[in-house]
This record gives sequence, structure tokens and C-alpha cells, in this order.
Amino acid sequence: MKILITNDDGIESEGIRALVDWARNYGEVYVFAPNVEQSGKSVSVELRHPFRVEKVDYPGATEAYAVYSTPADCVRFAVLGFGMKFDLVLSGVNKGQNLGHDVNYSGTAGAVTEAAMHGIRGVAVSASKKSLANAVANFDKVYNYFIENHLFDVCKTYNVNFPSKEVRGIEITRLGGVRFSDRYIPQGDGTYQPEAYVCFELTGDKGIDLDAINQGYISVTPLTWSRTDYKVLEMLK
Repeated sequence: MKILITNDDGIESEGIRALVDWARNYGEVYVFAPNVEQSGKSVSVELRHPFRVEKVDYPGATEAYAVYSTPADCVRFAVLGFGMKFDLVLSGVNKGQNLGHDVNYSGTAGAVTEAAMHGIRGVAVSASKKSLANAVANFDKVYNYFIENHLFDVCKTYNVNFPSKEVRGIEITRLGGVRFSDRYIPQGDGTYQPEAYVCFELTGDKGIDLDAINQGYISVTPLTWSRTDYKVLEMLK
């Protein structure tokens, strides 16, 4: 299996290091990751200006490149720029969970969304900043769950989040609502500092990714990149 690994925290992040160390046991690993943090970039790509792609040494990887652009561009360049073919794209491990509507902004999820556009299976992987070790300890459990339940037979793209507490199991979930909103604090010079605050209220429903994580479950959420509302499309027809 040929595996592309990327992230949105930058190629030096400990999360991507952990993912590479694990994935090398399952296939041939290639790293294309941003040179610096690219959080919140979603599926944005560079359309106007050239960007640098720099080959680097990365233990455990067959080849590795620091890409001076977004996570989506990392995948896009590997596939279109170098003409490489992959069986799987792994994005993460993000330092912080990607849950609810936040997934729409996530560069971690953006990378696997780009992969899906090219027909490649992808998994975005996220964990609490303090619980990377907990995620690593459960990588095999999640991998086996995917294989045993043939998840890629029904969907190419998934968002996986690990809880910060002891893992009770794995739940197939849907995205919750808005987890964070922002206040914009005036700085007095015409600039504004965004300040996030939590606005999601737990419901106790472990079928929702935010609630599942809170209860100690690994959440596995199938994603789609198509913006077409097929239910409305059929109704309008």
C-alpha cells in the first residue's frame, strides 16, 4: 500500500511524526506536508503564485517534501505535480480535535477532501493537544475497525477523533453543530483579534461526534466533498 501523509500543523509537528512511525508498518510512506502551520485553511489552494517544494530527510518515509503552501496543495501537488498515485491519504495527527462544524474550516480535513476529489481514500486524524499518546495507543484498534467493517467500501473519506480520556470504544458519528464561535476584540489600530469561545451544548447522544468524544469514544465520521444537495435535486426534478 502506498500512503501519503500530510497535516496542517507543519512538517515538524509531533503528530505527523507519530503517524509516519505507525503507518510505515502498513505500507510505503510518502510525506508531503506544509513547511509551517496552516490551520484553518480548509481546502484552499494557491492559484496565482509559485510556491516552493523542498525535499527533506524524514526517517521512516520513502520520500518527504516540505510544501510552502496549504494541506490541500500538499495532496494536490503530490498527485498533479509529481504524478504520484496513492492508495490512502492520512492527515494529522492534528493537535486539537476537529469536531462539529469546525471540520469545514479544518486544514486537516481539507487535505482528505482534496484526496477524495482525486478518487483517493482518506482519513483525517485528530486528538486533544494533551492526548497524542492516547491516540497512538489506539491507532491499530481504529485500523482494524476500518478493515473488519469494510468502511472504505461505502465511503472514501472519514474524520476520526480520539478522546482525551480512556477509550471506551468506537462510534460511527455525525458532525455536531457549531462548537466554537468568535469574538473580535478591537486592538485600537484598525485591527481585530479573534477570540474563540465554546458554544456547543452537550446532548448525551454518542451518535454526535462532540458527545461521543466527551463520553470517551473514538468518533468516526463519514464525510462527503460534494456540495450538491441530492435530496433537493431530486425534489426539484
